[in-house]
Amino acid sequence: MKLQQLRYVIQVAESGSLTAAAQRLYIAQPSLSKAVSELEHEMGITIFTRSRTGVELTEEGTRFLSYARQVVEQADLLEAEYKGGAHVRRVFGVSAQHYAFVVNAFVQLVREYGANRYEFSLRETSTAGIIDDVRVQRSELGILYRSHFNRDVITNAIRTAGLAFEPLFTAAPHVFVSRDNPLAKRASVTLEDLLPYPRLSYDQGIHNSPYFAEELHITEPAEKSIVVTDRATLFNLLIGLGGYTISSGILSEALNGSQIVSVPLQSDEVMELGYVRRGDRPLSPIASRYLTLLQDYVSTYRQGDHS
Repeated sequence: MKLQQLRYVIQVAESGSLTAAAQRLYIAQPSLSKAVSELEHEMGITIFTRSRTGVELTEEGTRFLSYARQVVEQADLLEAEYKGGAHVRRVFGVSAQHYAFVVNAFVQLVREYGANRYEFSLRETSTAGIIDDVRVQRSELGILYRSHFNRDVITNAIRTAGLAFEPLFTAAPHVFVSRDNPLAKRASVTLEDLLPYPRLSYDQGIHNSPYFAEELHITEPAEKSIVVTDRATLFNLLIGLGGYTISSGILSEALNGSQIVSVPLQSDEVMELGYVRRGDRPLSPIASRYLTLLQDYVSTYRQGDHS
């Protein structure tokens, strides 16, 4: 077993295919495939299952990857300490539902590490995608919510993936609407008030179950419904079509402008925002710092007059 082979395995897992990994590693795909196969033969395990659409970690491959990351990280620390004192390249990834506070904390994290070498990633993706990203260690943290409606299903999906959910804070549901929408001037709105307006929600891909929806009350009737894949498109449609979406109520004017406002929604539901993590290894110092920045931002926001 060679350290380079471990680096290869990590890159393949993060890329999702041998072809993409080979491009990022600047090596020929057959050479990468051979190196991975030789490692599997040496270890007596199957790390990846191959298909025409890419590769996927096996259960034993997932465990192996966890150990491989630890070995590589320790090797990087040794090199940084004894080979000229160069800074270690900081690696961190977070996958999340579409929340402004996730981006704000990420911006602060990048600014703190701006003078050092780093490789960070922020993926806004589907609920199932978040869980899978953390499972295969594409991301160290996953940010999502639970509610009375989806708690059992989401908790079971997280547990089945071998992960743990850690609460961060709770939020009362709000609707995001354009500042020009008649609802923007209301002290609060009801689900009935929303009926005349287009409902905007995020695409959940093949896991298109209401339990995986990013929005509360997704099973309520909606005569007009639009599904989108990204936050920029959703906000453009909020303004252009006078639509609405249901979320935590935490906005960022610096990132999203001043044309979107948050209005409390009369509801018995509560959003429990939290992070998903692997339970078989401690959080890295960067992940811990990110969570601190995230909680600081939310606390500061709530002390202001935005919510």
